[in-house]
Amino acid sequence: MKRIVVVGAGFAGLSVAKGLLARRDLHLTVIDEKNHHLFQPLLYQVAMAGLSPADIAVPIRSLLKPRADGARVDVLMGKVTGVDTSQKRVRWTGGDDIGFDFLVVACGATHSYFGHEAWEEHAPGLKTLEQATEIRRRVLSAFEAAEREHDPEKQRELLTFVVVGGGPTGVELAGALGEISRYTLSADFSNIDPRRTRIVLIEAGGRILPSFTSSLSRKAARDLESLGVTVWTSTRVTDIQPAGVSLGREFLRAKTVLWAAGVKPSPLGAALGVPLDPAGRVIVTGQMNLEAHPEIFCLGDQAHVEGPQGFPLPGLAPVAMQQGRYVADAIARVLDGKEAPSGFRYADKGQMATIGRRRAVAETGTLRLGGFVAWLAWIFVHIYYLVGFKNKTFVLLQWASGYLFYRRGARLIVNKEWRGQTAPSATPPSTPSAAERA
Repeated sequence: MKRIVVVGAGFAGLSVAKGLLARRDLHLTVIDEKNHHLFQPLLYQVAMAGLSPADIAVPIRSLLKPRADGARVDVLMGKVTGVDTSQKRVRWTGGDDIGFDFLVVACGATHSYFGHEAWEEHAPGLKTLEQATEIRRRVLSAFEAAEREHDPEKQRELLTFVVVGGGPTGVELAGALGEISRYTLSADFSNIDPRRTRIVLIEAGGRILPSFTSSLSRKAARDLESLGVTVWTSTRVTDIQPAGVSLGREFLRAKTVLWAAGVKPSPLGAALGVPLDPAGRVIVTGQMNLEAHPEIFCLGDQAHVEGPQGFPLPGLAPVAMQQGRYVADAIARVLDGKEAPSGFRYADKGQMATIGRRRAVAETGTLRLGGFVAWLAWIFVHIYYLVGFKNKTFVLLQWASGYLFYRRGARLIVNKEWRGQTAPSATPPSTPSAAERA
């Protein structure tokens, strides 16, 4: 019985595992640091209080249940720390090394602060549920602190939000912040008017959504501005502090800064001891494996795969899922003694980003969509790919409620400093609490 080890249960790793479940001649081991598969495209909605974490996450074990006539399946929670390519063994934090006949490395990516890792404390990124709930805490806590603040200048700082990065994640975060302040919270406070909230989206490049056509980028910018978002392009962040962000010689005071400007692959790729591209991704063959070790595959955000135009494929869910299905088929063919499939070819399904209620942009091939039609397409695609019937139903109901009533059902502030606390401590109006300063 051959043993397949899959590191990471994101879109790529899960697609490989599901594609091999029916084979009785396999021992399939899936290792992940979390016990759940996360639908990352909707993570910003958890951060912006639109959805609950449970709406976009599913236990890995429930997705990879072994069958009586299928593969033997082990799902392990732990962190892989290294790979012995010569001995074909995986080192991990949960126990003894695990041997493999085939290895799939699909650990995804984390945020890159471009050498300024200290910025993370003041500007959290958005890749995990923990980060999403922390962003939600900071955003909602800022409104609560502003409500009890009597100093107009400090109140203005609390109601200023900065989003760094004008890609899809940054645009979606900024748009959701605009909707929260202008609609959801507009009548919830007595001493502040949330509609006066200042939201600034900062992009170092010449326009937001640079991977989209320029016409859709301009439309997205106009839609953001209609929600009260100020878009600053060709502006580079040079420092981030608790009081705000430095933009060269200018300092923008803001108590809440969110990071959506860059990503870097998991360091496990570097541990393989193979060539990497400048971004740190593993350079793979056309069959998604390593030239020196054809039994080891790298997928998703960790793999450098050139597209038809000669540029690396983007870190999108459709790319990862197609790679996962391709690798599952390639492994099955090898086990059956058949010829390996031809090189991986990505079928481009296009890209989309939502800017808020009834607003989105989408493009595929020569088709360009904007506004309500693009928003409906965005809803259909995300519901279709969301894992689990229950999650699809709950998310659709939440979106319907939000569309009709501008409601957000997950506006909960979960205290980060939970040890030994039975109730939140009182804080003088002009002195932010320790949780707010974090």
